[in-house]
Amino acid sequence: MRRLALAAKVVVLGAWLLITLFPLYWIVVTSLKPKPEIFSVPLRYWPANPTFEHYAELFSFADFGAYLLNSLLVSLAAAAAVTAIGVLGGYTLARFAFPGRGMLMLAFLVTQMIPLFIALGPLYLLMSDLDLLNRLSGLMLVYVAMLVPFATIIMRGFYERVPVALEEAAQVDGASRLVAMVRVVIPVMLPGIAATFIFAFVQCWNELFLAITFIDSEDAKTIPVAMNSFITQYDIDWGSMAAATVVSVVPTLVLFAAIRRYIVEGLTAGAVKG
Repeated sequence: MRRLALAAKVVVLGAWLLITLFPLYWIVVTSLKPKPEIFSVPLRYWPANPTFEHYAELFSFADFGAYLLNSLLVSLAAAAAVTAIGVLGGYTLARFAFPGRGMLMLAFLVTQMIPLFIALGPLYLLMSDLDLLNRLSGLMLVYVAMLVPFATIIMRGFYERVPVALEEAAQVDGASRLVAMVRVVIPVMLPGIAATFIFAFVQCWNELFLAITFIDSEDAKTIPVAMNSFITQYDIDWGSMAAATVVSVVPTLVLFAAIRRYIVEGLTAGAVKG
């Protein structure tokens, strides 16, 4: 009976893995197909004549390298700022009791329930008045403002898992609260910090709605905005879009691989406590 249950589990998990990986496989295959073969009938699950023409077009006719650099700059800077603010804000909410703390937490949660497009008009006018349209710095500020509340809530949950006694022991030895936080608490919090950074980076990397609203200049386009230009009124350049998708996945995979040992522990340990 156990073997039957194990076999059923393997079959179900294997089927789920195939369903999950097949779209990724199909994107890679589409990026390697010549244009006529993309729409060939019957479907080819591997190109008869693999080609890298879509990748060549991506970097020769479109300035995709610059778009990739823009996305990396915006995503890394915004994720770092969000994580730093979340570390400090989460510590404040977890360690200090002050009037209005509960209301502040509620306000942070409510901001996550409000559809973004409701604030788009006032936000656009504000960005225009501050001369931040078509600027990567303006897009970074918007991303930071959008992600800080959730990052703060997540970091508060991680701090509440760290015993206060660790800080108190460091303070008894003469350390200030800041030193105790940096040297004692932060090292314990590395999985949570890594998980928060990954969350913020992926959100910024994949974001299209705000980027396409505030960025119209070719010099400041990010990857999602550039990929959106492959969709025209009468056609969709599926080959170039598939190649761009493959290229855009690489930085995220590299980042995940670099801090993979923190991710699972961080995502499971950071449950928000009431």
